[in-house]
Amino acid sequence: MADAQMTMQQLELVKEGKIFDILEGSLDPRLEASGVLARDGLFYVIFDNLPHIACIGPELSRAAGDNHMIIQDRGHRRGFEDIAYDSRSGRFFVLIESLRRGRAKFMAAVQEYDVSFCYVGSSWLDFPLDRPNKGLEGLTCVYREGQTYLLGLCEGNRCKAGAAGRVPGGGRMHVFRRGRRNWDRVGKIRLPETVLFEDYSGIAVTGDRIAVISQASSALWLGYLAPDGWQFTGPGTSYALPTAAAGNVVYGTAEGVSWIGMDQVVVVSDKVKPEQDPRCRAKDQSIHIFRIPPVPAPEPGNRLDCAMPAECLPGGGARSGYRASGAGLLRAARLPRDQGRG
Repeated sequence: MADAQMTMQQLELVKEGKIFDILEGSLDPRLEASGVLARDGLFYVIFDNLPHIACIGPELSRAAGDNHMIIQDRGHRRGFEDIAYDSRSGRFFVLIESLRRGRAKFMAAVQEYDVSFCYVGSSWLDFPLDRPNKGLEGLTCVYREGQTYLLGLCEGNRCKAGAAGRVPGGGRMHVFRRGRRNWDRVGKIRLPETVLFEDYSGIAVTGDRIAVISQASSALWLGYLAPDGWQFTGPGTSYALPTAAAGNVVYGTAEGVSWIGMDQVVVVSDKVKPEQDPRCRAKDQSIHIFRIPPVPAPEPGNRLDCAMPAECLPGGGARSGYRASGAGLLRAARLPRDQGRG
């Protein structure tokens, strides 16, 4: 993946900060950030090692008055991987990667909160997983044909754990619809085989535009969902997270992503692992805002593949067909009203 990353355009850093430095009086100096949601001008960050939810202002500054920790004293206490929001019901969903269900089965689950972040309950995402620590890593909410769906992103390629899950070209996400007691699996979405990521750690949707981030590959993929099916319309575009001057990976723990504008995303980073390059410590346990660079113009005489299908399709313009939610929009950079959050 290192060679492939050298050929990708890089995202452009706008601003960033250590979450502990931003949250004055934080409950714990170890902040294993694992998911982020941008909504109504604020960033909501969840952690793998804590049940509480951080609220951070877009300035990413300790001086911002909106910064605080939302204390949670009910439900599970750890293992959280992503956060999504359904604007139709006013409910937040926090993903638990994998829990034991029965003697020999593991499944992901979601904890549900109301619009004030009061705990409502939890439900299974009805899809069997290989093992407890390799499950669903990303979550977003889409609204289509009068129904709310949750999209759960598998961490490993082909939803496999171990070495098999690190073979690129098999990104998968599963589609869930609320059933009588749990969220029933009703479909599967395959990422294009050209997405050569070693793993997948976060997902966000707005309108028909989707972002998928990889921790191991330190990269972001952008694509478009078809308006009338659970598939993508083309190969999409991959971007590398910024590297050090010598090309070394420094964003090696990117875990969650959310849209904040048509050309900006917010990303959070987990705590660096002992076996990782120590240079990644400078960016771990942090929140970052990146700008997506424009797609380069094609050279004369060369055909450019559609990296932005909405503009490339006959007739141009943005497609519609469903709404999406899961990441709100900054007040200073709102998307059109008919686009969802993810």
